[in-house]
Amino acid sequence: MTVRSAGLLLYRRNAPEQPEVWIAHMGGPFWARKDAAAWSIPKGEYAEDEDALDAARREFTEEIGSPPPLADYFPLGSFRQSSGKVITVFAAEADFKPERIASNTFSLEWPKGSGRIRSYPEIDDAAWFGVADARTKLVRGQLPVLDALLRHLEEAG
Repeated sequence: MTVRSAGLLLYRRNAPEQPEVWIAHMGGPFWARKDAAAWSIPKGEYAEDEDALDAARREFTEEIGSPPPLADYFPLGSFRQSSGKVITVFAAEADFKPERIASNTFSLEWPKGSGRIRSYPEIDDAAWFGVADARTKLVRGQLPVLDALLRHLEEAG
């Protein structure tokens, strides 16, 4: 069975050349000292009978700690990751400025084999980045999401 995930990619046009995108740094000890290829769009898994956009909004709220902005979300597409997971992404133009990032948490034995279970935030930071910076920060499997957004914006004029 394919694991399905849904996410939101916010963008804003502060510069005439390329938009900025809102992405999040993944939390936990594995990602703690990584920056390149350690960021993601806010996303999460959802059930087959759940609406993907509703799930994307819920996951955004859980991972960022604030509900997504009211905006006109449009489907950007579905993207298969190297793990086999399929991410359905919706995008919207919005100038999002949360007061703080307060992600939900997950439990993990760390260090592995220590028997100590610790709690870590799913997301430990989030920010706006220009497309060039986002290309170095996003996990490789999500670069096609960025490309799809740029194609959409170019076609929309």
